[in-house]
Amino acid sequence: MFQTADMLKTFQRYRSNTIVIPGRGSRHWVNISTTPKRDVPLGDPAMGGHASFAFGLALAQPDEKIVLFDSEGDLLMNLGVLPTIAEQGPKNFYHFLLDNECYATTGGQPVPNASNIAYDVIARGAGYPHTFAFDNLEDLSNNIEAILNLPGPVFVAMKVVPEIENEPIGRRSRWQTRSRDQVLKELQEELGIAAR
Repeated sequence: MFQTADMLKTFQRYRSNTIVIPGRGSRHWVNISTTPKRDVPLGDPAMGGHASFAFGLALAQPDEKIVLFDSEGDLLMNLGVLPTIAEQGPKNFYHFLLDNECYATTGGQPVPNASNIAYDVIARGAGYPHTFAFDNLEDLSNNIEAILNLPGPVFVAMKVVPEIENEPIGRRSRWQTRSRDQVLKELQEELGIAAR
C-alpha cells in the first residue's frame, strides 16, 4: 500500500495537458496540481458518480486525455459503468482506482471482502483492454508513463493507505477552493467551449 498524496505527486510528473477528475484524491490534488484550470474537482457528486461523469467527459472531448482518480467505494456503487465504458471504448479515458479497502469518508467501515477483490480483473472481465494493479509505489512509478501512453480505456487499481475521516462532514476542513460552477466555467474557457 502507498499514500494517495505520494501517488498523485508521481502522476503529476507525467500529467502533461491531461484533464483530471481527482475524485477521492481531491483534497491532496488541489495542493499538487500545477494546472488547476484543467482539473475538475467535483467533491462528492454522489457515490458512484465520478466514473460516469469522467466517461461522459471523455466522450464529449475525444481529443483530450481524461484521467479519473476513482475509489473502490464509488465504483462498487456503480459497477455497471465498467462494461458501458468498455463497450464505448474511449481511447482517451484512464481510470485509476484508489482502493483503501474501506469507506474512509464515512468513518472507515470495511468494504466487504476487500482484501480479496481484484478490481483490475473485474475491469478486464467487463472489457477494458488494458488493466493493471499496483500495491507498490515504485512499481507504479516505473510503469505510469507507459500506461498513460496506451490507448484507452485503461484501468489501474492501486492499493492505498486508508485516510479515515471521523469528523462530521459539516465540520471537516474545506479543501475546495472553487465552486462547481467556477470549475465548469474555467474548464469551458480552457477548452474553448462556449458556455450555455
